[in-house]
Amino acid sequence: MSKVFVFAEHKNGALKRGAMELLQAAQKSGNTVVAMAVGTGADKAAGEMAHHGAQEVHVVKDASLDAYNPEIYAAAVSMVLEKVQPQVLLASATSTARDLFPRIAARMKTGIASDCTELTISGDNVTAKKPVYSGKAFAAVAFENSPLKIVLMRANQLPVAAADASKTANVVEHTLAKPDLKTIIKEVVKGTSEKLDLTEANIIVSGGRGLKEASNFKLLNDLADVLGATVGASRAVVDAGWVSHGMQVGQTGKTVAPTLYIAVGVSGAIQHLAGMSGSKVIVAINNDPGAPIFQKATYGIVGDLFDVVPKLTEEFRKALKH
Repeated sequence: MSKVFVFAEHKNGALKRGAMELLQAAQKSGNTVVAMAVGTGADKAAGEMAHHGAQEVHVVKDASLDAYNPEIYAAAVSMVLEKVQPQVLLASATSTARDLFPRIAARMKTGIASDCTELTISGDNVTAKKPVYSGKAFAAVAFENSPLKIVLMRANQLPVAAADASKTANVVEHTLAKPDLKTIIKEVVKGTSEKLDLTEANIIVSGGRGLKEASNFKLLNDLADVLGATVGASRAVVDAGWVSHGMQVGQTGKTVAPTLYIAVGVSGAIQHLAGMSGSKVIVAINNDPGAPIFQKATYGIVGDLFDVVPKLTEEFRKALKH
């Protein structure tokens, strides 16, 4: 039986949704599911990984892994992979994984498919689908002559069923032998928002130039608070300095795939569409009926956002009270 290895990202011991998706997808393949978590809280995540399908969990709790350093992470992952010898490796296509796993692939002289949206595992054969040309087409990806097949999946693309608390896993703890480092992480400055990161959010309210000025993002924040959503933005408003780059959705920002994406005053440039076209339901609010965003939208509202958004916020507030 083949082994499917899942690199499971977590936050203070709580698994991220992308990790849950991958663990359950690996379980459905019928293969042996082996998972790995690193950093402080990794041991707390072990039980949750078992509940989502992991049969064996490898933990490296070293505090030096709390902040991403590619050299230390590569050493930790390579150490565990040498022991496990899996045929398939799955990870979420986060900024960490997109930097880390090409390094792993180069070390192991194996293939990697990144930014995938569909996944099929049959034994040790893997096929995946990924968008190309800014989402205008999709490429089917398979592996040849790869002892290890590495696939990085976008979050929110695969279903997640309820966890099975009765499941347990064998937990193996490792001690990291730190390599001689060429780079040292001195400080990580975190944002002040307590909301989910855009890549993990189930609902996103995103704003564009139609908001006219930075202060009008308050309209989106009010709507997001009612819906429990995360606020995003187009590149134009990020370039204008209205909001931070961490909020940017698009080809040069973050790729998202929430259940609901509300685009407010966003025209729908191809670069923006490439970052959010995987959303399950897209609602566009724009006063220009010819805006490209309406071609991708599930529902469209042609109107003045300064009139529409406050009314939507109030109606959602009333509906969600019941």
